[in-house]
Amino acid sequence: MDMATQREDNGWGTHFRATFSLGVPLIGAQLAQLGIHTTDVVILGRLGAAHLAAIVLSAQFFFTVFILGSGFANAVMPMVAQAYGRGDAVSVRRAVRMGMWVALAYSALMIPLFYNAEAILLYAGQKPEVAALAGSYLKIAQWGMAPGLLFMTLRGLVSAHGRAGIVLYVTIVILSVNAFFAYALVLGHFGFPALGMEGAAIVSFCVNLLSFLLITAYIQSQPDMRRYELFVRFWKPDWGALREVVHLGLPIGLTMLAEVGLFTGASLLMGNIGTLQLAAHGIALQLASIAFMIPLGLAQAGTVRVGVAHGRGDRLGVVRAALAVLMIAAVIAVSGGILFALVPTTLASVFLDKAGADSAAVLAIAGPFVVVAGIFQLVDGLQAIAAGLLRGLKDTRIPMVLALISYWPIGFFCAWFFAFPAGFGGIGVWFGFLGGLAAAAILLNWRFYRLVRRTA
Repeated sequence: MDMATQREDNGWGTHFRATFSLGVPLIGAQLAQLGIHTTDVVILGRLGAAHLAAIVLSAQFFFTVFILGSGFANAVMPMVAQAYGRGDAVSVRRAVRMGMWVALAYSALMIPLFYNAEAILLYAGQKPEVAALAGSYLKIAQWGMAPGLLFMTLRGLVSAHGRAGIVLYVTIVILSVNAFFAYALVLGHFGFPALGMEGAAIVSFCVNLLSFLLITAYIQSQPDMRRYELFVRFWKPDWGALREVVHLGLPIGLTMLAEVGLFTGASLLMGNIGTLQLAAHGIALQLASIAFMIPLGLAQAGTVRVGVAHGRGDRLGVVRAALAVLMIAAVIAVSGGILFALVPTTLASVFLDKAGADSAAVLAIAGPFVVVAGIFQLVDGLQAIAAGLLRGLKDTRIPMVLALISYWPIGFFCAWFFAFPAGFGGIGVWFGFLGGLAAAAILLNWRFYRLVRRTA
């Protein structure tokens, strides 16, 4: 059923089905982006601890920059959803087109940052060998940022139309392409040269570009979406829509950056403790990041569902859409946490060559990290869902403030305190994560509850 016609059907079954219909492909889209780097971590881990540490830092550096830009792409999603709920096709076109403008401008502005990545990492106290490897990767991988952000922007359009399934199909294609060519170019299989870090970066760029081309081709092939004429007079500005993309997107980007920055800062803390600790941290963080893609995809589904209901003035739809997403996320988070707690070393061993000289030491450190990562999945999921629901209401500034407080004065301070003054070392960093994410979960969910109550 078309999402815009569900005005009277607020049954729980309808909401759960619609959430799964949107959530599964959007989770797939998140896994596609993370999967590029997860594959690289697995493959480059075969080259030793230095390469593994380098790809951990590279992935964190790239996503720290990418996630700020993705705020603008994510701003398009509630703009399109609410306009679609109102039946306003002109506003849909303006939101998507101006979102693409901002994505391109942001990517261009970030080029100097990537070219100086090695110097930045050295200044942050990283080992010269690791910083050099990461810098060589980022100089190439940066060119995938623009098509990656454009893909995210267009995803908002197909999601509002209830066609997020195409995102899943694109996901399958680019994950397969990335896995094959990363294996071939990094390690030198199937007649390809062994390019190491540079090979992984080349593949990363190519799959980001492919994702944008595929979703564009789909949109242009569908009459009901081609009618928006996104690429007709693409250079024509709409300053009102552009301002709204920036107005909504900058707080969203800063909110997401505050969380990703917390993990990036933790990686730097780990790097100061030692290379083995950083490699172990990278494994646990990669597992936690994979698990986090599920609530993050559900949060985006919540943004669309709440946005469409809010756009058509359906308060009951807003409430039930939100509760459906929260309940699904809670069940998944608890299940994932139990899995992490039961088999931490088995999960961590996937990322290591057991014959490697450092493997046993890294695995011994990584096991406890994975257990703690499993514990905070619940609070991490709930805070991500709450942020997505608030975006559906176009509420971004106050959530940004709440997130900044939670992640940094609470989360990062606790990570530093437990790791160094309290003497817990690497595991103390993960204790800090728990405090920051729990604070965010409480504050953001309370904010959504208060906003919905005001409309009663």
